Amino acid sequence: MANAYDLIIIGGGPAGLTAAIYGGRAKLKTLVINKGTIGGLVDTTREIVNYPGYINTSGPELMKDFHNHALSFGVEFLKGEVVSVDFSQEEKVVKTKKGQEYSAKAVIIACGSQPRLLNIPGEKRLRGSGVAYCATCDAEFFEGEDVVVVGSGDQAIEEGMFITKFARKVTVIVLHDEGTLDCNKVSAERAFKNEKIEFVWNSTVEEVLGEDNVEGVKIKNLKTGVSSELTCQGVFFFVGMVPATGYLKDSGIEMDKRGYIPVNDLMETNLEGVYAVGDNRVKYLRQVVSSAGDGATAAVAAERYIEEVNSFNADVLQSDKKVLLLFFNALVNESLEFSTLLEELNSEIGDKYKIVKVDLATKKNLAIKYDVKVAPAVVVLDHGKEIKRLECTSDKETIKAQIL
Repeated sequence: MANAYDLIIIGGGPAGLTAAIYGGRAKLKTLVINKGTIGGLVDTTREIVNYPGYINTSGPELMKDFHNHALSFGVEFLKGEVVSVDFSQEEKVVKTKKGQEYSAKAVIIACGSQPRLLNIPGEKRLRGSGVAYCATCDAEFFEGEDVVVVGSGDQAIEEGMFITKFARKVTVIVLHDEGTLDCNKVSAERAFKNEKIEFVWNSTVEEVLGEDNVEGVKIKNLKTGVSSELTCQGVFFFVGMVPATGYLKDSGIEMDKRGYIPVNDLMETNLEGVYAVGDNRVKYLRQVVSSAGDGATAAVAAERYIEEVNSFNADVLQSDKKVLLLFFNALVNESLEFSTLLEELNSEIGDKYKIVKVDLATKKNLAIKYDVKVAPAVVVLDHGKEIKRLECTSDKETIKAQIL
């Protein structure tokens, strides 16, 4: 079909961009479909000090380097929102909001995550009118004003300190007892020393107040149950993230109850040829460096999968002869000896079959497809359809009788 690729990557954050670099370098025709700004949420990060090789850089600068690196290998980029997918066939189909369709042999899901909403009164209504989720994007709009930050993790505290460069005062609403934050110790110490930051402990925000713009928040003390109002002109929510995987609801992709995608060590999902990387997968650490590692792993795995698919189509599906799909183990002498025996017998009967060898250690997708766990094993195919399986023995006459 038109718009056909070897590899499609959904998402242009650090995981997707790294996968694109590896895909492009492997000479795969690669397309990255990205909904927003290249770099994803990292593009909104003011300061990065823990990415190897960059002592101090910004999110936009780092993501620009990633993007340019991918472009240097001929990777194509499309700005668009993926709204549906069809992973039921060998050629996977991805459809955008504008109705464009793209196909690929392999797809890497790298759509990341988005800020979690508290869904309290006033939050959605005043979003963009004082309610915000990105300090780098919006802090400058609150020059000389009072701002509330909801949350106490790394993002909340670090972004809160950035906001103090513009705001008159930043009040952080914390669920925990006094002195307890969820962020790293270094950020906590810096925040406690910042004269423009105040903390409200054991509390949560019940409502964002205001008609056309934020005018304050309603705060509830979790220990006393008493509610009070605090005047402010801005509220920044940093209460966690949720995976941006809603469009995969009916795709057949396995997801946990939160929408995160479980994968194995090759970043493979439960569907063949589909991988998940970065913040939208089940994982322990969600950082730029770990996302980049995910992307590299998935792209290499996808490259090998595509190679297997192409080889299978050429050697098996397009073969005029019936095929002996021979699974062997190159490290086991008995397996190699059987391979030699099978070739000799096929020669004796006039090369009746085409022998296609599969190293069980390197071509695992075919082994999984045919449920082969031990070598040697032989599956007899006719244009890809399984006819039978041979009893693999060292007895020459027994083998010959099976293939005559």
